[in-house]
Formats: sequence, structure tokens, C-alpha cells
Amino acid sequence: MRRYLLRRIFQNILTFFLFLTAVYLLLDAVPGDFGDLYLSDPRLTPDERQVLRARLGLDKPVLERFGIWLVNLLQGDMGISFSNYPRKVLDVIVERAPRTILLFLSSTVISYYVGFLSGKVLAWRRGGPLEYTTTIAGIALYTVFLPWFALMMVWLFAFTLDIFPIGKFLDPVLWRAAPVDANYVFHRILLTAVIGGLVLFVWLYFAQRLDPAKRRPVGWAGLVVVIVGAFLYWNTSGVGKYALDISHHLLLPIMTLTVVNFAGVMLLTRNSMLETLREDYIMAARAKGLKDAVIRDKHASRNAMLPVATSFILALAFVLDGGVITESTFSWPGMGLTLLTAAQTQDVPMVIGALVFTGVLALTGHLVADVLYAFLDPRIRYS
Repeated sequence: MRRYLLRRIFQNILTFFLFLTAVYLLLDAVPGDFGDLYLSDPRLTPDERQVLRARLGLDKPVLERFGIWLVNLLQGDMGISFSNYPRKVLDVIVERAPRTILLFLSSTVISYYVGFLSGKVLAWRRGGPLEYTTTIAGIALYTVFLPWFALMMVWLFAFTLDIFPIGKFLDPVLWRAAPVDANYVFHRILLTAVIGGLVLFVWLYFAQRLDPAKRRPVGWAGLVVVIVGAFLYWNTSGVGKYALDISHHLLLPIMTLTVVNFAGVMLLTRNSMLETLREDYIMAARAKGLKDAVIRDKHASRNAMLPVATSFILALAFVLDGGVITESTFSWPGMGLTLLTAAQTQDVPMVIGALVFTGVLALTGHLVADVLYAFLDPRIRYS
């Protein structure tokens, strides 16, 4: 396993370098000089333009600029964002990446958990009216046009029913007299979610070692403990109402993404379970007289989880793809909206930084998926 990991890490580094080279050269090959957008002020003299062009590094050949950029990248410097001048690209990514990660991680975890449970139940009870109805609904949601569906969700739940805010990140009226910065509250929300998730994961891990009859009640008890602990923490923090406001703005995008992604996961799990149920070891388990729940949950669903787990890891890796559409619709200031704004204003350093962020997630996701296979399927061994 160690040799395999070292080889895959080396392959990822090489692939990442080729990805960076392609992205930089392709963006540089775009017709026109993106510096003209920021140097076209008629009040600037030709000498002042040359000085600014030199400061932006636009007076050097493309290969020299690429070499300088790679050296700076290794030092953690991606340059200055033109549209957020004088802020650095890395500072913008550090500020907005957690917003995208929390939005898509929450919706992806919920949709995959619910989709996997419902998919395996549908495959086990194949042929009933519930299966036909749910499958048709799942296909409709899986093929729905996401921008239209998101706008319909905004129209129904935000505009018509007035349950959620129409968009944005927070309520400016509430935050006018806030004693803390919005990023401070958001990072504490993210930290609370991470700690709560880790505690729940450890709780469920030890619950699996209990009697089968006690596992489910103990698992639900752990979820209640995490929720109550988070509520008590924010209730005594002094900034609970600001965290509640951000969470209120976050709920509608999460709900929209969950409904759309849930359908695809359910269909994928259903098809994977149907193939697994035809295997010989399932027939052997039935011949031994094992209970249906044991055959479904212990024997069939574990192998049916392999393609679902791969899809889950890769979905996390490509959060920026759906982020451009979703964050634009809900005006959520994350990496997707940042990439769209940077592309519209020809802020090439910011575009490259956002794509670097996506490349790192994608390559890491592929590596995690390969390693995860060995834990989910004991037949897989890496030499």
C-alpha cells in the first residue's frame, strides 16, 4: 500500500504540473491583452501605463511569466487579484473557499446518505408501485435543468411563501451593528460542523460494536447529543443570532442541491444493488437462512456502495462546477461566484487561482477514492 500511495502521489504531482501549464498557457492565449482592461484609464500617461504593466508583470514573455508564477506558487503566492486589488489571490480563496465547501459538503453528505438508503430499499422491494413512482420522480429530478429548478425554489420558498431569504450571504440590516466580522462567525460555524461531524463519526464507530438491537437507538442518541451540544454552545456564545442568520441564508441552497443530487444517488444505488443481488454469495446467504435485513445491509449494500463511494468522492472534488450556477442563482459569495466574476472581468490571476483550487480537490478526490476501495472491498489489494 505504501508503494502504491507514493506512486499515486507522484502521478498526481506530475498531472497537477501539466494541468497548471495547460491552464496558464490557454488563458494567456485568449485574444486581446487583459491588462488593457485595467490600464485603459484615459488619465494615465503612456509612461504610467508602462510602469503599471511592469508592476503587473505584463511586460515579460509568457514562458518567463509562467516560470515566475510557478516559483511564487511554491512559496504560497498566486499573485494579485485584479478585480480585488490590492488583495492577493490566495487571500480571496482562503476567505471564500470555506463558504463553497460548507454549502456543497452539507448538501452532498445529506443527499448521498438519504439517496443510498432509499436506493437500496427500492432495489430490495423491486416491482412495487412505490419503486415505479420513486424511480420516475428520481429521473425527473436527475434530468432537471438546475438554473430553472433553483429559480423555482427561490420563487416558491423565498418569494411566495417567504420562508427563506431570496439570496445573499447575510442580512445587512441585522449585521449593521454586529460586534464581530461575518467571516469570524462563519469560520466558527464551519469549525462547529467539523467538530460535531467528528464526534458523531466516532460515536457511530463505537456504536457498531454494540448489540445489533442497540445500534440504532445509540446512533440517534449520538445525533441528539451533537445537536444539543451545538445549540448550547451558540446560545451562550453571544453571536448566536448572527450564526442563525447565516444558516438561514444557507438552508435554501442546501435544500435545492440536496433534492437534485439525491435523485442521481438513489438511481445509482438502485442499479448497483440490483446487480449485487444477482451474485452467488447473496444466494448463499439466503440459503443459510439469514434475515433479510442482514443480507441487505451487511452483504449486498457494502459491495453496492463501491460506485456510490466513488461518485461521492468525485462529487466533493468538483464542487466548483455546480458552484458557478448555484452560487450565481442564490448570490452566495463562494468560489463559484468568484470564478464567474473573475472570468467576466478578465481577472486572469483569480481565474487561475480558482482552477488551481479545483485541480487540487479533483486530484485529491481521485486518490482518496482509490484508497477507499481497499477498505470497502476486502478483495481489492494494492501492491
